[in-house]
Amino acid sequence: MADTMATDVAPRETAARLRHLRTSPTKIRPVLKLIVGKDVLNARDTLRLCERGVADEVGKLLDSAIANAEHNDSVPEDELFVTRAFADEGPTQKRWRPRARGRGTRIRKRTSHITIVVARFADDELERRRRREAAAGGPARRRPTRRRTPKAEPEHDHEHDHAEDEGAAEQSADDKPAKKSTAKKAAKKSTAKKSTAKKSTAKKSTAEPASDDKPAKKSTAKKAATKTTAKKSAAKKPAAADEDKDA
Repeated sequence: MADTMATDVAPRETAARLRHLRTSPTKIRPVLKLIVGKDVLNARDTLRLCERGVADEVGKLLDSAIANAEHNDSVPEDELFVTRAFADEGPTQKRWRPRARGRGTRIRKRTSHITIVVARFADDELERRRRREAAAGGPARRRPTRRRTPKAEPEHDHEHDHAEDEGAAEQSADDKPAKKSTAKKAAKKSTAKKSTAKKSTAKKSTAEPASDDKPAKKSTAKKAATKTTAKKSAAKKPAAADEDKDA
């Protein structure tokens, strides 16, 4: 009778790859080390709080790997963890920069290929995690998934009176023409004031020549008075001369 040996079946893995990312591998590898070995929920939180610029791209790639596992392998999200994550060097683009004395230096624009592999926890590990969650007081709080259900709209209350709403709408509509009419009145008043100011200036201009004529009339009157006094004095002088002769 042949001896049978128990062999552990390797968990099925699902991978997602991002190629030609315009970032050097040395900047990506420290971020990938943060999520290796963690379940996907904790890995998402770690990437969300990471301050590195490449953390956003790594988070999108992790979401893609989770979606591949759910769609292709029918593995729920709660049972997945990150088994491997690595960044390989891609093609390097070469550019030139002018420097002093007619020289030129080379600029290397490096690219990377990122790979994230997720797998399902072993049955023993899943049982242990479930017991730990039950001892802690229930299942752990799940993060919202990428697909959010639309919020239910609040039910419309038909008990209130719709006439009040219509009256408020009509009142607001009536207020707008009133504002316009007040604006028109203010414009008319301003134009009326301007016209009265113009009339007053015109009257002043016409009144000025009359004031100039008055002194002229007074001077002519004075001349006439002097003439009459001269005539009277001339008439008196001959009479006095006749009286002297008779004497």
